[in-house]
Amino acid sequence: MNKNYIGYRPTWAEINLSNLAHNFQQIKKLVSPGVKVMACVKADAYGHGLIKVARKLAFCKVDFFGVASVDEGISLRQAGLKQPILIMGLLLKKYIHPVFEYHLTPAVCDEDLAFALNRKARLLGVPINAHIKVDTGMGRIGVLYKDSEEFIKRIHKLKFINIEGVFTHFPFAGQDRGFTLRQINLFDSLIRRLKSQGINIPLRHTANSMGIIGYKNSHFNMIRPGLALYGLYPAKYDVGTAQCAVPTFMTKINLKPVLSLKTRIIFVKKVPVGFGVSYGHTYVTKKKTIIVTLPIGYGDGYPRNLSNQAPVLIKGRHFKVCGNICMDQIMVDVGNLPVKAGDEVVLIGSQGKSRISVEELAGLAGTISYEIVCGLGSRVPRLYQ
Repeated sequence: MNKNYIGYRPTWAEINLSNLAHNFQQIKKLVSPGVKVMACVKADAYGHGLIKVARKLAFCKVDFFGVASVDEGISLRQAGLKQPILIMGLLLKKYIHPVFEYHLTPAVCDEDLAFALNRKARLLGVPINAHIKVDTGMGRIGVLYKDSEEFIKRIHKLKFINIEGVFTHFPFAGQDRGFTLRQINLFDSLIRRLKSQGINIPLRHTANSMGIIGYKNSHFNMIRPGLALYGLYPAKYDVGTAQCAVPTFMTKINLKPVLSLKTRIIFVKKVPVGFGVSYGHTYVTKKKTIIVTLPIGYGDGYPRNLSNQAPVLIKGRHFKVCGNICMDQIMVDVGNLPVKAGDEVVLIGSQGKSRISVEELAGLAGTISYEIVCGLGSRVPRLYQ
């Protein structure tokens, strides 16, 4: 089958792997020699396609992969990826066998899980690497900071668990610099106290994309880029000004978008003034016009709350979705633009000199860039360039 085959429904996402490699190299330039890179490829590589993205990053000599679940780790192993893989989410004790079978690295912040891993490793006669998750202010998983030193000391005594790494996470590195700096200082203090007691943990990592770019003292000896790898800035889009509010320090890095989302016109209809469009008739034409239908909808992950506001590009010009977004289709009022079925439409990406960004759509939808790209469904084929 042609690698560019998209099926009979002309809606697809284009993934530019050269831009992915560019972003990886841009990130590498921000860290000191010897600092390892763990690429976050969870959630199907943020909607870009787990295996293709991981293979490209492996070619770029990434050091580690970070995933959310054992299943994602297994998929990487079955695809032949050899790099260490950290399961950043937690697993239940009864599901620990695959981490041994597929040589995955679990995150640990619970003694019951640690004891179960230690027992299993002892039975197999092979120690297992683990990374300890410390909660310095995220409020999600992780052993509370106040308990972390004693917790790590207890886990360190287990003969068949090798504490390969320790890590924490920033909840709002782009909004509260003081809070983030306190997290970094707490983490650094913990590392120093442990080292003074003879516990020297090889890998220390705190920095997500925002941390990598804005907090050099958060790099330690491994970083965890996610959003930046895919050419997206952790930014807030201001609907009023139509501008992305990117923190000043983010301009230190030149990122290239990796994903474009495209479709084609499937139906063209001339309609009269006062014509209602889509469910609820939330859009009514104010003059004679042309309404085109596109084969994409919320069933593909195109958010319904973009109804009546999302931009699209047709023949290099901006138009707007009209009416409520349906499960499988959206409509656009193109005025008197001469169009025909089969014409290409860009929903994310560039056409001519015009561009629609993921950040822009996220702002209009009242969400974040992560949700836009991660939400694109499996019936949107990914074409790799």
